Amino acid sequence: MDLRTFLMLLHLCEGIGNANELRVAAFLRIYQRLPTKNELTQVLKLTPAKSHKLIAQLECAELVEQLRANLQVSQVVTILDQDYPLKLRESFRPPTVLFYQGKLALLKKPCLAIVGARQADAYALEALTKLLKPVLAKGIVTISGLAKGVDALCHQLTLAANQATIGVIGTGLDSAYPRQNRNLQAKVAKAGLLLSEYPLGAQPLRHHFPERNRIIAGLCDSILVVEARHHSGSLITANLALQNNRNVLAVPGEITSDISCGCNELIAAGAKLVSQPDDILAEFANQLI
Repeated sequence: MDLRTFLMLLHLCEGIGNANELRVAAFLRIYQRLPTKNELTQVLKLTPAKSHKLIAQLECAELVEQLRANLQVSQVVTILDQDYPLKLRESFRPPTVLFYQGKLALLKKPCLAIVGARQADAYALEALTKLLKPVLAKGIVTISGLAKGVDALCHQLTLAANQATIGVIGTGLDSAYPRQNRNLQAKVAKAGLLLSEYPLGAQPLRHHFPERNRIIAGLCDSILVVEARHHSGSLITANLALQNNRNVLAVPGEITSDISCGCNELIAAGAKLVSQPDDILAEFANQLI
């Protein structure tokens, strides 16, 4: 068994977690061989009972079949691979395995993440319509999470301009959340790139979405927040991006609007106010030369 296959199988095991997967990936990268059972137990700091359970999972034929099923409908990039995106590798808790459909090479281009409220109103559409067209014309790729509201607007406007967009989802690639975005998700996979760290069959569990957000924050060069409530998931994503030394941009909103409160707070805390396309393009000046 090669190293990346072992890492993929480990990723499919229950109860491992990203931190432990990263420890194993570091072992594989350093020693360039598979760990013995004892070494795996030591790296993961497992009790004898948990070690026995994990080894049994790794040796189970059903796990191999699960991996084969995933490889039939998607491609996989692991943190051991040369084409694993560098920005993500250097980010906070990078995923060890990503299942994808579409064009992985898009991740080498300048990337702008766009996040915001699921209950986005007409202002979000007006703002993004004004801001995105000149940005997309420069070849900047958009990234979002295929959720309702601003996420969907980001992908829809990018596709309408015949430009590439990347969707990072919190389910397996065979699922769509929300369901009404299934067709949009299929279009993103065909014209751009669809990514998930979750295998086929994974459902939209609550904790999947903060995990998804860290990937969005790790893949982008800059992140733009358009309409966000106080303490919203969009602000969490923006803070993750800030931890990764990404540029955080925000569209201001009415002071009487709850849905704009988060963006106005970001600007007050030092995020760049965006009112014109050039405000975004300035953040990519060195990459567009």
